[in-house]
Amino acid sequence: MRIADVLKNKGAGVLTVAPDTTVGDLLAVLVTRNIGAMVVVDATGPVGIVSERDVVRTLHEFGVELLGRPVSQIMTAEVITCTPTDTVDSLSVLMTTNRVRHVPVIADGQLAGIVSIGDVVKIRMEELEAQQEQLEAYITQG
Repeated sequence: MRIADVLKNKGAGVLTVAPDTTVGDLLAVLVTRNIGAMVVVDATGPVGIVSERDVVRTLHEFGVELLGRPVSQIMTAEVITCTPTDTVDSLSVLMTTNRVRHVPVIADGQLAGIVSIGDVVKIRMEELEAQQEQLEAYITQG
């Protein structure tokens, strides 16, 4: 299965945040929308990604003062991305190797979606269920 198929099923909408947004405002959106990460974009396009983990890791250093700081100070600037033509298998390897849980999808230089580890697990479970049904049908008809 390709990433384009995943985006068809889940939707291609991506919540983004500007680099100068405060961490406090970021957290409000993460909680309200029940998501774990947002892509950081400026006028040129994606410039980073910021996750709950980024907040937690820097909270230790800055304390409550962190909430007023801009997202650009805690975001991951070297974003691991994929394309719609990549496979879910290759994305699984990419996520595991780079220890990331959210991967923006880039098509023609533009942000086309985002895939989370939860999306990958869901696809894997659906594939396993389909294989099990096929095997059961083969055995009972054989």
